Amino acid sequence: MIRVKNLLGGTLSLRDNTTQISKIYAMIKALNKLIKLGIHNTKAVV
Repeated sequence: MIRVKNLLGGTLSLRDNTTQISKIYAMIKALNKLIKLGIHNTKAVV
């Protein structure tokens, strides 16, 4: 988790609550994209 925090910025330096939430959503979206890159796309051959 420390690598993710370092990559995406570990602190929320914004004062407004709505901008903090927006930044968190952007971080989650970026993290989900990174996770999808690491998942193998396999298909069953019948």
